[in-house]
Amino acid sequence: MKALLQRVSHSSVSVDDQEISSIGKGLLILLGIEKEDTAENAAVLCKKIANLRIFEDAQEKMNLSVSDIRGEVLVISQFTLMANTKKGNRPSFVDAAPPEEAKPLIKFFCETLREYGLSVKEGIFGAHMLVELVNDGPVTIWLEN
Repeated sequence: MKALLQRVSHSSVSVDDQEISSIGKGLLILLGIEKEDTAENAAVLCKKIANLRIFEDAQEKMNLSVSDIRGEVLVISQFTLMANTKKGNRPSFVDAAPPEEAKPLIKFFCETLREYGLSVKEGIFGAHMLVELVNDGPVTIWLEN
């Protein structure tokens, strides 16, 4: 499981020219699911994300988590995070979980984040999405489990 976290002041996702979700201050999470991933992988990653101290405190030090600031989270499924580019010029996605395995894990991931008290919004699995964001910092963190 791979997650690319971006600390944002605003983010939104649109499908077919219609905004379907938006958040203010918080995290945009691009989430990729690998064939071998389990609910346990998702739970561990959610705990890390809920407690990761990447927001600034009053002294401008990264000492606060998204939970601490009561930030919002936007989760976007993105199988392209599984791209293998070791050979040739065309990425291989053979390590990405098939949709029937990935979709329930992404739902579980979002529900687990909600159990930490976070406001979680989502994209639409499998849809062609347009994601907008204002990266605050910029702060971008790569997590794997």
